[in-house]
Amino acid sequence: MNTINANTKIAAVIKQHPEAMEAIISISPRFEKLRNPLLRKLMAGRTSLAMASKVSGCSIDDFFDRLRPLGFNIDSDTLPVVEEQAPVPDFIHSISQEQLVEIDVRPVIAAGNDPLKLILEKAKGVAAGQILKIINTFAPVPLIPVLEKKGFVSYIDRVEDHLVETYFFKQAESAEDDPIAEPKEILNQDWDELSEKYKDHLLTIDVRALEMPQPMITILDSLGQLRGGDALFVYHKRIPVYLLPELSQRGFDYRVKEISDGEVHLLIFKP
Repeated sequence: MNTINANTKIAAVIKQHPEAMEAIISISPRFEKLRNPLLRKLMAGRTSLAMASKVSGCSIDDFFDRLRPLGFNIDSDTLPVVEEQAPVPDFIHSISQEQLVEIDVRPVIAAGNDPLKLILEKAKGVAAGQILKIINTFAPVPLIPVLEKKGFVSYIDRVEDHLVETYFFKQAESAEDDPIAEPKEILNQDWDELSEKYKDHLLTIDVRALEMPQPMITILDSLGQLRGGDALFVYHKRIPVYLLPELSQRGFDYRVKEISDGEVHLLIFKP
């Protein structure tokens, strides 16, 4: 069993032992969100044990005590990487009620659904100078780079243990009308050459028959099965616009080819 320390990501711990997730959930009700496959994919890969202990009000030793019986070797001498508190931006000091566009996604999360699509739809209606305020039980980390590309500046306020308010100030109108960062002609650039390059090193999946959010979950799961030099080929019904920023965040490149109405091919690989 591998050694873990304060900086080990939760995703790495869960991957190493099938019972690790339940052990972590037993530490605090805050970790119940790990049962949601999509939220687990989005958050666990970015959250270290030290970060989780900070937001849950537990100590790092609580994690070590629950994980040690599962066979994990504990390196308790490694100091956690301390996150610097972001300075409060100027727009926070002068917020008016008229500026705020507020959305509380806690009921959506509690129902086991992903609020990303709902938030992005709300963000489309936010004009320059307005502020989108998202109320949640945790910081919406995957959302920040997506909205930054659309001209937003963010600030996270951890009000209390189970209450996080994230503010997105729209500082300028963006040329983007949808979550795709690249023009569509760029999305399929070099498709034939890349297809030839990876033709003998492909993992192929078909998510066309799956209901949301299973296509995204299945694709992210499959990426973890890739060996060095492999690529993932995906049969999809549409361009997965909410997945593409997440792929970039994880260090993957991709190409997208629209075959017909209702059929899209994706090629996902490490550059």
